[in-house]
Amino acid sequence: MRVVLSGKTDIGRQRDLNEDALLLLLEFSLMAVADGLGGHRSGRVASQLAVSTLHDFFVVTVRPDATWPFPYDERLSDEENYLYTGIRLANRRIFDRALKTLVDFGMGTTCVAGMFSPDLQHFAVAHVGDSRGSLLRDGVLTTLTRDHSLVSDAIHAAPWMTQEEIAQLPQNVITRALGIREEVQIDLHRQATKAGDVILLCTDGLTGQVSDREVVDLIAQAGLDGSQERLDACAEALISRANAAGGRDNVTVTLAQLVDDS
Repeated sequence: MRVVLSGKTDIGRQRDLNEDALLLLLEFSLMAVADGLGGHRSGRVASQLAVSTLHDFFVVTVRPDATWPFPYDERLSDEENYLYTGIRLANRRIFDRALKTLVDFGMGTTCVAGMFSPDLQHFAVAHVGDSRGSLLRDGVLTTLTRDHSLVSDAIHAAPWMTQEEIAQLPQNVITRALGIREEVQIDLHRQATKAGDVILLCTDGLTGQVSDREVVDLIAQAGLDGSQERLDACAEALISRANAAGGRDNVTVTLAQLVDDS
């Protein structure tokens, strides 16, 4: 098998600044998305710092003779350790920057990052905030992450809540983000994979505007055939749909397709 990666970010229709950022590293079968939070331009600073820290960590540190900034956890797979450590390092750098610069005080960012094992048999995903990771397999879209938001936390803690009660909660409040505290709780998930799987990592600029059903339909319509061109066009189509629905937020999409050429 082989993996094809694609990604695109767009300012949307109603924002003056794109505070989203993305990272694709084919060498490590890695993809990541960040959605910045904070006044002025600090959200953009935070999201860019998140992806640049991940980039530097993988390029410089992920090798046999490297010294890691945090201990390796033997209970986790290599991929989970890489993601956990990279995001933890990003959190620390954003937090330190916010303390040093008054205009950046209180800034933060969501982050969802994922990577395949070397044999492409598993996909590990790590996330903080409400940017999501999903798996499309055989026409079914499965969410691999749980939003760290007030609404999601309430539903998780009190699944008996009615739709009316849920609707009364603030819809755009997240409960975890990188850079807010010196340490951050990071959720991890490891998913078995197979040929034909499509992985989607995206910001809430997509999930807030485009339903799961529409996502499935758009990916099906893209006619993915293992080519870079089709996957790129699919990312474009998802963002175009979010903008057609109002484009109320920045929107960022990364896609991975597992291809069996045998």
